[in-house]
Amino acid sequence: MQALLRSAHRPLRRIHVFRDVPCLGKSITSATAAHSQGPESTHTTPLAPPLTPELSPLNLSHVRLKEAKPFSHFLTDNFHRHHTYLRISVTERCNLRCTYCMPAEGVPLSPSARILTTPEIVYLSELFVKEGITKIRLTGGEPTVRKDILPLMQEIGSLRSKGLKELCLTTNGISLHRKLDGMVQAGLTGVNLSLDTLDPYQFLIMTRRKGFDAVMKSLDRILDMNRLGAGIKLKLNAVIMRGVNDREIVPFVELGRDNDIEVRFIEYMPFDGNKWSRQKMLSYKEMVSVIRQKYPRLNKVQEEGKNETSKTWQVPGFAGKVGFITSMTDNFCGTCNRLRITSDGNLKVCLFGNSEVSLRDLLRQEKGGEPIDWTAMEAMKQVDMDRKRDIAGSAGPLGYGERERELLEVIGMAVKRKKARHAGMGQLENMKNRPMILIGG
Repeated sequence: MQALLRSAHRPLRRIHVFRDVPCLGKSITSATAAHSQGPESTHTTPLAPPLTPELSPLNLSHVRLKEAKPFSHFLTDNFHRHHTYLRISVTERCNLRCTYCMPAEGVPLSPSARILTTPEIVYLSELFVKEGITKIRLTGGEPTVRKDILPLMQEIGSLRSKGLKELCLTTNGISLHRKLDGMVQAGLTGVNLSLDTLDPYQFLIMTRRKGFDAVMKSLDRILDMNRLGAGIKLKLNAVIMRGVNDREIVPFVELGRDNDIEVRFIEYMPFDGNKWSRQKMLSYKEMVSVIRQKYPRLNKVQEEGKNETSKTWQVPGFAGKVGFITSMTDNFCGTCNRLRITSDGNLKVCLFGNSEVSLRDLLRQEKGGEPIDWTAMEAMKQVDMDRKRDIAGSAGPLGYGERERELLEVIGMAVKRKKARHAGMGQLENMKNRPMILIGG
């Protein structure tokens, strides 16, 4: 690891050789072996029969359009934005104390009974996936400190059969390397690794904790697994603050010289207790200028989709990319497709909005507000099933149970209240909002 610190443009070193790492239901080594069979494989794919006029591509597309299911009106706001991405905070706890995320004095933690249980998170995840959510990201706090994070990810990963396409994680990487294999087996497809400095001493200042070597070990492990075929979509997130870590912009970019990493620079944003100031905020355009002083051919590349939050650039010849999250100077509200559930069960339709609605309280109302464990959840689901079958009452419209319908109505009303865009910089710095640690990013 010292080699990386001495020269950021060198490839990150490998530290493990995996014998058999499970990956999405099959081992990486077996997948690699199958891929390496090459042209000597005798397997052939039969040719498809020619298309008849009735099955021409044009007619097929018309059939698909005709049969396409309309997107959920519960997840569609008044500006016709379809919300397909759900971020779930699974804990308020964290093993770091980053200056931009948490006040120096810390934050009061909610009693454990107020935090969503695993059955509750899985129930809400399934409900959202049935309505059209295709991507779920688990956040915190630090999600890897949750004791049952692996069983939780296994349960959410099983929702792929119901339409979930991506299961991602945002983490500080401190303990990720110890749990990564199990997470990949559970269906992990993407990791956003928060790392604001490549200097171990600066890391200690910015996070108020030790742990730099552990983070780099997690980064190495992801890269190693990807070399063996894991296919984990890796992004490094760095919050850039003037006079703090802005001198490291170019070294961060150079991590992508030989490694397929997207380093994303985030404009410093105001949240309760992080002592935000305009003077500390380095804008997107300033960061681009810094990079172009050394790499003048840095150019913008096309984003992967219309809902991307990051403006993506690349230095010609580099394997990796550079992204900029410009919430403060050039918002991307017009294409926002994100919803958030806090660890205590509140739905937030905007990161910067201070309006929240409790899904937890509605979910627990039949239990008198008590947390729902697996036994209670199965009993609740059976009651819903009985009602749908007209055994214990009338079924809800469109096959919804009474509880599902109530939750979706509340979710739909919250989504409909989502504004066209969040407040401007001058208003944001004076608005009341949770500390970032209690939102989940």
